[in-house]
Amino acid sequence: MPPSDSPQAIPLEVLYGAHCGWLNHWLRRTLGCSQQAADLAQDTFLRLLLRKQPITDQAPRALLARIARGLVIDHWRRSALERAYLEAMAQLPEQHQPSPEVRHEALQCLEQIARLLDGLKPQVRDAFLLYQLGDLTHAEVARQLGISSRTAERHVATAALRCYQLIYEPAP
Repeated sequence: MPPSDSPQAIPLEVLYGAHCGWLNHWLRRTLGCSQQAADLAQDTFLRLLLRKQPITDQAPRALLARIARGLVIDHWRRSALERAYLEAMAQLPEQHQPSPEVRHEALQCLEQIARLLDGLKPQVRDAFLLYQLGDLTHAEVARQLGISSRTAERHVATAALRCYQLIYEPAP
């Protein structure tokens, strides 16, 4: 293979200068908000900076789009979680409404829980949530999900182990 055909590393500032406008436009069309688009574009380049791997000149827009798409999905998930939480809080009587600080902390906890459970099979995640938050027994979880009690126990244990590993075991 001739040397000119091999992928060449390009500096982040060159990538930024060449593709930031395109990425901002793509995100603005996707999100419908120029401020959110600008934030996620910066987060995309920050991810590239933090990953400490050389960036090649092969399909740089595809790389940017893949990273940005993941950030958009995270943004939408966070927004949906926040809306659901705020709707639930709106149902409480005014005297039981949490302070803005408590709401912020609760949303952060909910986001962390969502990240911990992300990637689990839906039935495993559902069993864990029913057991932990629904205060159901393994047998009740099994009945509700249409699985055996032993499978419900295994699903809850699998999810609990994943949460433990993500919280307490350092990433390699």
